[in-house]
Amino acid sequence: MFAKKKKGDCIMKAIVVTDQDAGLSGMKLVELPEPPVAINDVIVQVYAASITGDELTWPPTWTDRNDRPRTPSVPGHELAGVVTALGYGTTGLSVGQRVFGLQDWYRNGSLAEYVAIEARNLAPLPDDVDFNDGTALVMPGLTAWQGLFNHGRLEAGQRVVVHGAAGIVGSMAVQLARDAGAYVIGTGRAAHREAALGFGANEFVDLNALESIDKVDLVFDVFGGDTAKRSLGIINTGGKFVSISGWNEEQVEGVYNIDFVVEADRAQLIEIAKRFREGRLKTNKGQVVTLANAIATYNSTDRANGKTIVRVRR
Repeated sequence: MFAKKKKGDCIMKAIVVTDQDAGLSGMKLVELPEPPVAINDVIVQVYAASITGDELTWPPTWTDRNDRPRTPSVPGHELAGVVTALGYGTTGLSVGQRVFGLQDWYRNGSLAEYVAIEARNLAPLPDDVDFNDGTALVMPGLTAWQGLFNHGRLEAGQRVVVHGAAGIVGSMAVQLARDAGAYVIGTGRAAHREAALGFGANEFVDLNALESIDKVDLVFDVFGGDTAKRSLGIINTGGKFVSISGWNEEQVEGVYNIDFVVEADRAQLIEIAKRFREGRLKTNKGQVVTLANAIATYNSTDRANGKTIVRVRR
């Protein structure tokens, strides 16, 4: 049975951006029609979303796949909530089901009371996992999982360096790599040592001493730039450098250079939630703000510690 909604039946609150040149100053909280449900889509009532600070620099925030302007657009890509409607052809989910997932980069996002999203981009959220935690698991969990296992082909017993080991993505990569049986060396600034070790790193090395690390099989990079270039010298022949920070222009013979963009994956989200429920993963959450306060959070000059969660509905 499929729930149907007429376009314009409901009005929702959402954050929109309208002008790329205006950046954060062009961000507004407005009222929009609730999105219609299309084939293979579901409508999710958003309970929690999150902020990714640099997404206003991403081309998909402003244009569609044919490079045509698509503003005003709703930012935010991670979400947790409840399914309220199913589009024709949708399988694997039901109305009233708790879900979490990653919105397509080219579609209106999760900083809204409702979002239309492809069903395949969502996974069931277990009843004993809070919406805030579900949201905080999405992008960091998928990014770390895909970097380590899909691209890095990490195996038990290997040595892996995780840059930014106390950060939002790095802390998840540390935990997943350690859980998989790898020896994990976390890096970052000296002030982040205890946090990185707390997430499970076997040891911590200040980035200034990167060259002191004995050869490793895999480097998971979140920094790019000079750190990326220096990292190639500590990788074994046949090893891999995996990055989410852009292509590494430096090359070393025998070392694989891999740059990737995270993708939605239901099966991986299910595995990530399973590990969280079993106590094998913990989230790296920062402050929790309301939708009304999210714009001020985007504009804050304070350095965020942990993933900022936007509590859309209580």
